[in-house]
Amino acid sequence: MVRIYRFTGVRPAPGKTQGIAAVPYDVVTAEEAREIIVRNPQSFLRVSRADAELPDLDPHDNRVYERAGKNFRDLLDDAQMKPDPAPSMYLYRVQQGGESFLGLCCCLDVDDYRTNRIRRHEQTRYDKEEDRTRHIEATRSHNGPVVLLYRDDDGAVFSYIKSLAATTLPAAEAYSEQGALHQILPITDPKILAKLESLFSTIPSLYIADGHHRAKAAVNVADRYAATGKPAEGEISRLMGVMFAHDKVKIHGYSRLLTDIGSFTPETLLESLKKSFSITEYGDVDGCSYNITPKIPEPAKFHVIHIYLGGKWYECTRPVDSCATTLDELDVAVLQREVLGPLFSITDPRGDARLQYLGGARPVADLETLVDSGEYAMAFAMQPVRVGTVLAIADAGGVMPPKSTWFEPKLLSGLVIHTF
Repeated sequence: MVRIYRFTGVRPAPGKTQGIAAVPYDVVTAEEAREIIVRNPQSFLRVSRADAELPDLDPHDNRVYERAGKNFRDLLDDAQMKPDPAPSMYLYRVQQGGESFLGLCCCLDVDDYRTNRIRRHEQTRYDKEEDRTRHIEATRSHNGPVVLLYRDDDGAVFSYIKSLAATTLPAAEAYSEQGALHQILPITDPKILAKLESLFSTIPSLYIADGHHRAKAAVNVADRYAATGKPAEGEISRLMGVMFAHDKVKIHGYSRLLTDIGSFTPETLLESLKKSFSITEYGDVDGCSYNITPKIPEPAKFHVIHIYLGGKWYECTRPVDSCATTLDELDVAVLQREVLGPLFSITDPRGDARLQYLGGARPVADLETLVDSGEYAMAFAMQPVRVGTVLAIADAGGVMPPKSTWFEPKLLSGLVIHTF
């Protein structure tokens, strides 16, 4: 069963939360992070994206990780961030767009990851996995929470957590640039903490929704420490997560971009795609939307992929194979099998530099801008995957292609940090 742990969180000092709170490291480019830091020198991006401060260095240069460690120590030495007085757990609440998301922040055992009690549904990319491993080692902290789901079919666990939120005052809060309110509500009562530990001891498994690289990196750090001959016990053997009920989150699609289309022209590429898809010109899209609404009737019966090529959007569809496995039914699996592999010889979506990703909570207009600027040659806008599908794949031991899902809420960095 799942084991959860209290920990002594490091949090912004009173009055510092809004300045320190930052978007996750992987939703901004180094240039975007640099612009944020210029506007707000307190931003935790100085820790999570230290490469933004060293633009002349390779982002994986040792000096980048040393800078991240130094910037974090400076926050502690200057008392801008402080450890809480005692081990706690924390409710993490996000209020955005009339919706409220409520999760429990605690520590988890890396051995539960090794034994698949913490289940994953996506492949990690080698470079990003190694980057976060070195970042954790340099800062001696887990400073980006892993977002996980727990099955709560009868709603009992969430109901208890919700009752705690109703009687606990926020100790810190910050607004994201999009206007979402993020609140931290510490849980310090030993009896309540014991109750939470007991509730989760009956849950057989957790599912990583966001943070596959951070989770694997935490395991790597513990493994490397153990390889030195020292026991990887206590805080170094844990990772920090925020757990949400499986039916209390949202999923968006995760877009793909190609740096080039090889020897194809837009016209010849469309002809090749017609061998696998029915293709129609889509027309104008809602550039402010995160997803493109399919025009085909009964879209649930079809694979639907929207591509942006040569300044136009196209809707590519093909019927779902009723005999396909849950994993093979995924649109991203079809994209890999019918397009990326045979047409572009991209056989390793985890490591091929020609294939890049754009998070689902970015407006569709961003894809158009990236292609129209010439930075990329084409874009693929994917439909969101159902939560039940994600859990079923994880339970079956299946692994989705990298960046198959974009879960909301996205949590801010710098609000709660686990150190070791």
